[in-house]
Amino acid sequence: MLDIQQLTGGYGTVPVLQNVNFTVPDQSIVGLIGLNGAGKSTTIKHIIGLLKPLSGKILVNGQSLDDDANAYHQAIAYVPETPVLYPELTLQEHIDLTIMAYDLDKKTAWAKANELLAKFRLDNKLAWFPDNFSKGMKQKVMIVCAFITDAQLFIIDEPFTGLDPLAVHDLLDLVQEKKAAGASVLMSTHILATAQQYADEFVLLKAGQVRAQGDLETLSDKFGIANASLDDIYMAMSEEGAQA
Repeated sequence: MLDIQQLTGGYGTVPVLQNVNFTVPDQSIVGLIGLNGAGKSTTIKHIIGLLKPLSGKILVNGQSLDDDANAYHQAIAYVPETPVLYPELTLQEHIDLTIMAYDLDKKTAWAKANELLAKFRLDNKLAWFPDNFSKGMKQKVMIVCAFITDAQLFIIDEPFTGLDPLAVHDLLDLVQEKKAAGASVLMSTHILATAQQYADEFVLLKAGQVRAQGDLETLSDKFGIANASLDDIYMAMSEEGAQA
Protein backbone atom coordinates (compact mmCIF):
# COMPACT_ATOMS: atom_id res chain seq x y z
CA MET A 1 0.00 0.00 0.00
CA LEU A 2 1.17 3.50 -0.87
CA ASP A 3 0.19 6.26 1.53
CA ILE A 4 1.09 9.88 0.74
CA GLN A 5 0.46 12.30 3.58
CA GLN A 6 0.58 16.09 3.18
CA LEU A 7 3.39 15.93 0.65
CA THR A 8 4.89 19.25 -0.31
CA GLY A 9 7.90 19.14 -2.58
CA GLY A 10 9.54 19.98 -5.85
CA TYR A 11 12.94 20.94 -7.17
CA GLY A 12 15.22 22.61 -4.66
CA THR A 13 13.12 24.89 -2.49
CA VAL A 14 10.46 25.50 -5.15
CA PRO A 15 7.25 23.66 -4.17
CA VAL A 16 5.63 22.07 -7.21
CA LEU A 17 3.42 19.85 -5.04
CA GLN A 18 1.40 21.35 -2.24
CA ASN A 19 -0.16 19.28 0.53
CA VAL A 20 -0.77 16.20 -1.64
CA ASN A 21 -2.69 13.37 0.04
CA PHE A 22 -3.75 10.09 -1.55
CA THR A 23 -3.48 6.34 -1.14
CA VAL A 24 -3.05 3.36 -3.43
CA PRO A 25 -4.57 0.42 -1.52
CA ASP A 26 -3.40 -3.16 -1.77
CA GLN A 27 -4.88 -5.12 -4.67
CA SER A 28 -5.87 -2.03 -6.62
CA ILE A 29 -4.94 -0.03 -9.70
CA VAL A 30 -5.02 3.75 -9.30
CA GLY A 31 -4.75 6.04 -12.32
CA LEU A 32 -2.74 9.22 -11.81
CA ILE A 33 -4.37 11.74 -14.14
CA GLY A 34 -3.61 15.37 -14.92
CA LEU A 35 -2.60 17.95 -17.50
CA ASN A 36 1.04 18.40 -18.47
CA GLY A 37 2.72 20.24 -15.60
CA ALA A 38 0.15 19.14 -13.04
CA GLY A 39 2.80 17.37 -10.95
CA LYS A 40 2.47 13.71 -11.97
CA SER A 41 6.15 13.13 -12.73
CA THR A 42 7.20 15.17 -9.69
CA THR A 43 4.97 13.01 -7.50
CA ILE A 44 6.49 9.83 -8.92
CA LYS A 45 10.03 11.14 -8.44
CA HIS A 46 9.24 11.75 -4.77
CA ILE A 47 7.80 8.26 -4.34
CA ILE A 48 10.82 6.49 -5.83
CA GLY A 49 13.23 8.69 -3.87
CA LEU A 50 14.75 10.85 -6.61
CA LEU A 51 13.38 13.96 -4.90
CA LYS A 52 13.26 14.65 -1.16
CA PRO A 53 10.00 16.10 0.22
CA LEU A 54 10.05 19.56 1.74
CA SER A 55 7.45 18.25 4.15
CA GLY A 56 5.02 15.36 4.54
CA LYS A 57 5.38 11.59 4.43
CA ILE A 58 5.50 8.86 1.81
CA LEU A 59 4.92 5.36 3.16
CA VAL A 60 5.07 2.03 1.32
CA ASN A 61 3.57 -0.71 3.47
CA GLY A 62 3.89 1.65 6.43
CA GLN A 63 7.61 2.21 5.88
CA SER A 64 9.36 5.37 4.74
CA LEU A 65 12.58 5.77 2.81
CA ASP A 66 14.27 7.04 5.98
CA ASP A 67 13.21 3.95 7.96
CA ASP A 68 15.04 1.46 5.71
CA ALA A 69 16.14 2.67 2.28
CA ASN A 70 16.96 -0.80 0.95
CA ALA A 71 13.65 -2.37 2.00
CA TYR A 72 11.74 0.67 0.72
CA HIS A 73 13.33 0.50 -2.73
CA GLN A 74 12.92 -3.28 -2.98
CA ALA A 75 9.19 -2.85 -2.32
CA ILE A 76 8.86 -0.68 -5.45
CA ALA A 77 9.13 -1.59 -9.13
CA TYR A 78 9.19 1.31 -11.58
CA VAL A 79 8.61 1.45 -15.32
CA PRO A 80 9.53 4.97 -16.49
CA GLU A 81 8.14 6.78 -19.51
CA THR A 82 11.63 6.97 -21.03
CA PRO A 83 13.56 3.69 -20.72
CA VAL A 84 16.76 3.91 -18.68
CA LEU A 85 19.24 1.19 -19.62
CA TYR A 86 22.98 0.76 -19.17
CA PRO A 87 24.61 0.95 -22.63
CA GLU A 88 27.45 -1.37 -21.64
CA LEU A 89 25.19 -4.17 -20.33
CA THR A 90 23.40 -6.81 -22.40
CA LEU A 91 19.77 -7.72 -21.88
CA GLN A 92 20.87 -10.78 -19.90
CA GLU A 93 23.08 -8.63 -17.68
CA HIS A 94 20.22 -6.18 -17.04
CA ILE A 95 18.14 -9.08 -15.74
CA ASP A 96 21.01 -10.39 -13.61
CA LEU A 97 21.50 -6.90 -12.18
CA THR A 98 17.80 -6.67 -11.29
CA ILE A 99 17.96 -10.07 -9.57
CA MET A 100 20.91 -8.89 -7.46
CA ALA A 101 19.36 -5.50 -6.65
CA TYR A 102 16.12 -7.08 -5.40
CA ASP A 103 17.90 -10.03 -3.73
CA LEU A 104 15.79 -12.51 -5.71
CA ASP A 105 16.27 -16.25 -5.96
CA LYS A 106 18.13 -16.56 -9.26
CA LYS A 107 16.47 -19.75 -10.47
CA THR A 108 12.94 -18.54 -9.72
CA ALA A 109 13.57 -15.07 -11.12
CA TRP A 110 15.04 -16.40 -14.35
CA ALA A 111 12.06 -18.71 -14.78
CA LYS A 112 9.82 -15.62 -14.60
CA ALA A 113 12.16 -13.69 -16.87
CA ASN A 114 12.20 -16.37 -19.54
CA GLU A 115 8.40 -16.43 -19.56
CA LEU A 116 8.23 -12.65 -19.93
CA LEU A 117 10.98 -12.54 -22.53
CA ALA A 118 9.00 -14.98 -24.65
CA LYS A 119 5.80 -12.98 -24.11
CA PHE A 120 7.48 -9.78 -25.31
CA ARG A 121 9.43 -11.52 -28.06
CA LEU A 122 12.84 -10.78 -26.58
CA ASP A 123 13.89 -14.34 -25.78
CA ASN A 124 16.38 -14.49 -28.67
CA LYS A 125 17.99 -11.15 -27.81
CA LEU A 126 19.70 -11.85 -24.48
CA ALA A 127 23.12 -10.96 -25.89
CA TRP A 128 21.94 -7.66 -27.37
CA PHE A 129 23.04 -4.27 -26.05
CA PRO A 130 20.59 -1.33 -25.65
CA ASP A 131 21.91 0.36 -28.79
CA ASN A 132 20.48 -2.56 -30.77
CA PHE A 133 16.96 -2.02 -29.42
CA SER A 134 14.18 0.25 -30.65
CA LYS A 135 12.44 2.49 -28.09
CA GLY A 136 9.59 0.01 -27.81
CA MET A 137 12.00 -2.86 -27.24
CA LYS A 138 13.81 -0.86 -24.56
CA GLN A 139 10.45 -0.27 -22.88
CA LYS A 140 9.82 -4.01 -22.94
CA VAL A 141 13.17 -4.60 -21.23
CA MET A 142 12.10 -2.23 -18.45
CA ILE A 143 8.80 -4.07 -18.13
CA VAL A 144 10.50 -7.47 -17.90
CA CYS A 145 12.92 -6.23 -15.24
CA ALA A 146 10.10 -4.69 -13.19
CA PHE A 147 7.75 -7.64 -13.34
CA ILE A 148 10.23 -10.34 -12.33
CA THR A 149 10.46 -8.68 -8.92
CA ASP A 150 8.39 -9.35 -5.81
CA ALA A 151 7.58 -5.66 -5.40
CA GLN A 152 4.43 -4.69 -3.54
CA LEU A 153 4.05 -1.36 -5.37
CA PHE A 154 4.32 -1.01 -9.15
CA ILE A 155 4.68 2.51 -10.53
CA ILE A 156 4.10 2.74 -14.26
CA ASP A 157 4.61 6.12 -15.92
CA GLU A 158 3.03 6.58 -19.37
CA PRO A 159 3.57 2.87 -20.04
CA PHE A 160 2.13 2.70 -23.54
CA THR A 161 4.59 5.08 -25.21
CA GLY A 162 6.35 3.23 -28.01
CA LEU A 163 4.64 -0.10 -27.40
CA ASP A 164 2.85 -1.97 -30.16
CA PRO A 165 -0.81 -2.96 -29.50
CA LEU A 166 0.09 -6.56 -28.62
CA ALA A 167 2.67 -5.39 -26.07
CA VAL A 168 0.12 -2.99 -24.55
CA HIS A 169 -2.29 -5.90 -24.14
CA ASP A 170 0.45 -8.05 -22.57
CA LEU A 171 1.44 -5.28 -20.16
CA LEU A 172 -2.13 -4.74 -19.02
CA ASP A 173 -2.45 -8.49 -18.41
CA LEU A 174 0.66 -8.34 -16.20
CA VAL A 175 -0.71 -5.37 -14.27
CA GLN A 176 -3.95 -7.23 -13.59
CA GLU A 177 -2.02 -10.33 -12.49
CA LYS A 178 -0.01 -8.29 -9.99
CA LYS A 179 -3.20 -6.66 -8.71
CA ALA A 180 -4.83 -10.07 -8.24
CA ALA A 181 -1.74 -11.20 -6.31
CA GLY A 182 -2.23 -8.31 -3.86
CA ALA A 183 0.07 -5.61 -5.22
CA SER A 184 -0.69 -1.90 -5.50
CA VAL A 185 -0.35 -0.27 -8.92
CA LEU A 186 -0.02 3.46 -9.61
CA MET A 187 -0.33 4.15 -13.33
CA SER A 188 0.17 7.59 -14.85
CA THR A 189 -1.28 7.89 -18.33
CA HIS A 190 -2.94 10.22 -20.82
CA ILE A 191 -4.75 7.30 -22.45
CA LEU A 192 -7.98 7.96 -20.60
CA ALA A 193 -10.07 5.20 -22.17
CA THR A 194 -7.57 2.57 -21.06
CA ALA A 195 -7.28 4.11 -17.59
CA GLN A 196 -11.06 4.09 -17.26
CA GLN A 197 -11.23 0.44 -18.29
CA TYR A 198 -8.51 -0.89 -15.98
CA ALA A 199 -8.16 1.44 -12.97
CA ASP A 200 -10.24 1.01 -9.82
CA GLU A 201 -9.78 4.61 -8.72
CA PHE A 202 -8.27 7.82 -10.00
CA VAL A 203 -6.22 10.62 -8.50
CA LEU A 204 -6.75 13.87 -10.39
CA LEU A 205 -3.83 16.28 -10.03
CA LYS A 206 -4.12 19.93 -10.91
CA ALA A 207 -1.49 22.63 -10.33
CA GLY A 208 0.36 20.46 -7.83
CA GLN A 209 -2.67 19.58 -5.74
CA VAL A 210 -5.12 16.70 -5.61
CA ARG A 211 -8.32 17.96 -7.18
CA ALA A 212 -10.21 14.74 -6.44
CA GLN A 213 -9.75 11.02 -5.78
CA GLY A 214 -12.18 8.15 -6.15
CA ASP A 215 -13.85 5.81 -8.58
CA LEU A 216 -15.70 7.07 -11.63
CA GLU A 217 -19.02 7.35 -9.81
CA THR A 218 -17.44 9.38 -7.01
CA LEU A 219 -15.73 11.70 -9.46
CA SER A 220 -18.94 12.13 -11.45
CA ASP A 221 -20.67 13.29 -8.26
CA LYS A 222 -17.84 15.66 -7.33
CA PHE A 223 -17.90 17.30 -10.74
CA GLY A 224 -21.68 17.24 -11.00
CA ILE A 225 -21.74 15.29 -14.27
CA ALA A 226 -24.18 12.40 -14.46
CA ASN A 227 -22.79 9.14 -15.89
CA ALA A 228 -19.52 10.87 -16.81
CA SER A 229 -16.65 9.20 -18.58
CA LEU A 230 -13.10 9.86 -17.42
CA ASP A 231 -12.67 12.00 -20.52
CA ASP A 232 -15.71 14.11 -19.48
CA ILE A 233 -14.22 14.61 -16.02
CA TYR A 234 -10.77 15.42 -17.40
CA MET A 235 -12.23 18.07 -19.72
CA ALA A 236 -14.30 19.56 -16.89
CA MET A 237 -11.20 19.79 -14.68
CA SER A 238 -9.14 21.39 -17.44
CA GLU A 239 -11.81 24.06 -17.97
CA GLU A 240 -12.00 25.07 -14.32
CA GLY A 241 -9.18 27.59 -14.68
CA ALA A 242 -6.73 28.58 -11.98
CA GLN A 243 -9.39 28.84 -9.29
CA ALA A 244 -9.76 25.06 -8.77
